[in-house]
Amino acid sequence: VQLTESGGGAVQAGDSLRLSCAYSGLTFDLSTMGWFRQAPGKERELVAAISWSGPSRGSVYYDNRVKGRFNLTRDNAKNAVDLQMHNLKPEDTAVYFCAAKRSGAYFSTEEYEYDFWGQGTQVTASS
Repeated sequence: VQLTESGGGAVQAGDSLRLSCAYSGLTFDLSTMGWFRQAPGKERELVAAISWSGPSRGSVYYDNRVKGRFNLTRDNAKNAVDLQMHNLKPEDTAVYFCAAKRSGAYFSTEEYEYDFWGQGTQVTASS
């Protein structure tokens, strides 16, 4: 499975950005696909994720710090998972990574449980 992120950039606080994670080579079911972020000197943290299959298919998780500002959607036509970010804050500045896990708990926040990763895209929000 290959994950390729796009859409990062440098914006002013309060602006919006849309990140896209295009996936390919997906020939099996996943448990979850989502977005992590990692700021300098900090651990990688789960921002938002969507359950991929099973009875909870389509359920979405958001970290409390982005709830109400970020919106995660799955676009089957584009084979992509998009993260629309509104009202960006300086504390949202980080490298954002797309990730996918094959099995297990849907919204695990543990990065070691994710099997596939993109290369990351930088998001910078300046005050």
